[in-house]
Amino acid sequence: MASRLLAISFDANDPQQLGHFWAGLLGRAATADSDGGVVLEPDDAGQPRIRFQLAPNEKIGQNRMHFDLTSSSLEDQQRQVALALKLGGRHIDIGQSPDEPHVVLADPEGNEFCVIEPGNNFLAGTGRIGALACDGSQQVGYFWNRALDWPLVWDQDEETAIQSPLGGTKITWGGPPVEPLIGKGRVHFDLVPDDQEAELERLIMLGAQRSALSPDDQDWVVLTDPDGNEFCLRSAGS
Repeated sequence: MASRLLAISFDANDPQQLGHFWAGLLGRAATADSDGGVVLEPDDAGQPRIRFQLAPNEKIGQNRMHFDLTSSSLEDQQRQVALALKLGGRHIDIGQSPDEPHVVLADPEGNEFCVIEPGNNFLAGTGRIGALACDGSQQVGYFWNRALDWPLVWDQDEETAIQSPLGGTKITWGGPPVEPLIGKGRVHFDLVPDDQEAELERLIMLGAQRSALSPDDQDWVVLTDPDGNEFCLRSAGS
């Protein structure tokens, strides 16, 4: 049986500050977890759980993963941008043209995200977090399709996307060229299987590799997907 996506986790120098920002922007409650992190529970079955965990490493370069937030109107898009700026976000330039209809921002620790224009058909009906947009290959899209057993909802021109059978947030990969990883990624998936040992074997058969970051004395394992992105396979009791 495939793993369940427990959370999309962010490394954070200040989990409380980052949790406060995203809780305010998404309208969710922030709660502390047992590891000293901050968790935002989903407000809809198709939306992801988000976790911010304390990490000493500083952000280097652009993240390979970012949220695309949807908007219902131009006024709603403007309201979300204004709220993000009020909470401590900022406008950033990642090479977008000045006439792009979406707005590119960063949270207080520099994690990129976009507020998408209304009427975007690809994100219609997905919810507030329309997509987790990833820089990645077609191969890695196929890997996560099988790892999570989420259907492929887009597979064209080496771009792929998957979506939970429950609907909601899509996970997308933009195809080549894929930017090289610089240091440890600051955004990763936390997975929970029914049987950790059996799932570890299955994921490795699908193309994952055990990471050198994987601890020997914990009940979780760090793996990398075919594009080298770290993710955690936790025990069923996590």
